[in-house]
Amino acid sequence: MSKWKLWVPVILLAGLLALSQTPAGGVKEIAPGVWVRLGDRTRNQPANAGWVIFKDYVLVIDANFPWGAKEVLAEVRKTSAKPIRFVFNTHYHGDHAYGGSIFTDQGAQIVCTSDCGVESTSKGQASWDKNTATGEFSLKPYKLAHPTITFGDSLVFDDGEHRVEMRKMGPGHSKGDAVAWLPKEKILFTGDMCVNWGTGNNVADADADHDNWLRALDRMAALAPATVVVGHGTIGGMKDLRAQHAYLADMVDAVRQGLAAGKSEEEVGETDLTRHPIGASKAANTSSLKAVYRKLKK
Repeated sequence: MSKWKLWVPVILLAGLLALSQTPAGGVKEIAPGVWVRLGDRTRNQPANAGWVIFKDYVLVIDANFPWGAKEVLAEVRKTSAKPIRFVFNTHYHGDHAYGGSIFTDQGAQIVCTSDCGVESTSKGQASWDKNTATGEFSLKPYKLAHPTITFGDSLVFDDGEHRVEMRKMGPGHSKGDAVAWLPKEKILFTGDMCVNWGTGNNVADADADHDNWLRALDRMAALAPATVVVGHGTIGGMKDLRAQHAYLADMVDAVRQGLAAGKSEEEVGETDLTRHPIGASKAANTSSLKAVYRKLKK
């Protein structure tokens, strides 16, 4: 695994703090210097964000939408006056990446995988340009900040005490998916490769690879994280990686069995996945099943 090491001193990190439920939009320090702000779906800023406070700067994980990024920035400022130098986006999707300019205006650089960088300037820019929202959720007052630092397999921030490993896991949810792994604290930020809310994942990206997504979940589980910060939902753990794997595996198996039996997209879309907590929404399941059907039928 190739590595680019940035050596920066940080304060000594102690053990993990006890976890508790945090409300939507709530902020929690999950280890000394490691913070999470949960997304708030009711205000169209659904993605979870995190940040790590190094001695001389702050690293943010997932930028959110611009209006969400403004609130993340305000929360970061409550915890540290140090400059935000890097924003690591787990993937290019708008709810995780479109708020990047809020941070680049503060002097930060956007970091993601090389594939994510290409997706940002192609699919990401195209979706941005097509946005027609007005009012509070309009993108017109903002600009799309593309990544300026990209990596292949991994990029590592390490000072001998505090280590953040950005590891490529895609293609899965998107082509350029990556996670942030903090081995000393055993904290994993998964982006949308794992969620634990009740409306499943977006599985319809043009470059999604559902089989590799399942393998990536196995690789994540092999890390044995104590804390899993999912892309959407509450702060979790190993059980959430297992639940995500079970849900996605059932979905892919149902589609393959349906195709083998000559079933139509509509028929496969009626498969009941509500036994999975992630699949509590039948409408979301139907949309996902149909997307996987179209992908596997090619």
